[in-house]
Amino acid sequence: MLGENILKLRKKQGLSQEQLGEKVNVTRQTISNWELNETAPNPEQLKLLSKALNVSIDELLNNDIKNVLVEKVSNTEKLAGMIIKILKGVGILFIAYIVFIIGAIAFLFIFGKPKESFVEEIEMQCSIEEKDYVINIGSDGYFNCSNCSKQMQKEIKDNYVDFGDISKTSENIDEYFKNKNGICE
Repeated sequence: MLGENILKLRKKQGLSQEQLGEKVNVTRQTISNWELNETAPNPEQLKLLSKALNVSIDELLNNDIKNVLVEKVSNTEKLAGMIIKILKGVGILFIAYIVFIIGAIAFLFIFGKPKESFVEEIEMQCSIEEKDYVINIGSDGYFNCSNCSKQMQKEIKDNYVDFGDISKTSENIDEYFKNKNGICE
């Protein structure tokens, strides 16, 4: 392995064993022994060999650092891809949440607000034979007649009150009290 690399790289550089030995400060025989894998250079000699042959020590030893780097880069790219997918998913959920909140607020603003309606109310003070009655009526269905008997309340409400037309109701109640020899103010 190492020997084959030394031989191949030496020939590629166009060097003889003797010329390479001179650059590395060893004999031609030492170069031959390395190329035949009978012996191996020490770390200092490896440095000199890599310099003389213009290669890194890893290339000289056939350490395939390139594949390790490619694998690490590939794994890093895979991890980055997964992180991007996760961030996209979180972003989509966040945007969906914001849209939901805005939609809910808009819905409540448009439909949740009670419709304000105008309620017309009247209060009439009437009397019959010096007995006073206070009648309160609202267009929302409210009716109250203080001092009225139950029968009188029922008669007025059933026959004279129109919650949809309060002014007509006022005229009707005024008529009721006139018919009983009373008066309304």
